[in-house]
Amino acid sequence: MVLAKRIIPCLDVKEGRVVKGVQFVDLKDAGDPVELAAFYNKEGADELVFLDITASFEKRETMLEVARRTAKEVFIPFTVGGGISTIEQIRNILNAGADKISLNTPAVENPSLVKEGARIFGSQCIVVAIDARWNEQLEDWEVYTHGGRQATGLSVLDWAARVEELGAGEILLTSMDADGGQAGYDIPLTRAVCERVSIPVIASGGAGKMEDFARVLIEGRADAALAASVFHYRHFSIREVKEYLHAQGVEVRL
Repeated sequence: MVLAKRIIPCLDVKEGRVVKGVQFVDLKDAGDPVELAAFYNKEGADELVFLDITASFEKRETMLEVARRTAKEVFIPFTVGGGISTIEQIRNILNAGADKISLNTPAVENPSLVKEGARIFGSQCIVVAIDARWNEQLEDWEVYTHGGRQATGLSVLDWAARVEELGAGEILLTSMDADGGQAGYDIPLTRAVCERVSIPVIASGGAGKMEDFARVLIEGRADAALAASVFHYRHFSIREVKEYLHAQGVEVRL
């Protein structure tokens, strides 16, 4: 059975509002997260990802509230990420109604969190987000943490294999080189990771045209494609992307 490829809007949330920038700067307000989530639910999104980009301790309650409100409005799976670093925080987010949580920096700093999270809540709830950038010296992609600010020296491919071993159910792979540029996903990166692991990979960073979705799902072998700006600013709709993909022979849920 061929699994349908998924189209996933990403909502970056700052202090309870959705924002969008280019490579994490020049943030503009793009609306209320729950209203946008409900809109994308109607539009035919397969899933949603919320990333809390100001995930300091005092903002945590805001995100729980967003999760609670979203769970009442939306009937597709949604993931919450950003600043989740303990089992208790994972439990709280899942109890608020999220289907999955996403770990990035805390997974690198404390890999046992991935293992414990998968053991307690099941692999299907644990997504590991990997921010990747090409490193000329290493001739390899390198893992970045702290919102893309800190190089780790870790190989992306080795880290992807490691998180699969630890029990992650999915990888959310963002190309920092492509992010926000709308010039297309990073196909070589995505394909290399997809060939290295057997868990699903969500490609992120660089969607600008409908063709970009087809390329990353076909050539890049991604299981899902995530995008933000092109959907928030209505360059085209999720339905249009899916109809385009269907016409290209890509299995999608119409």
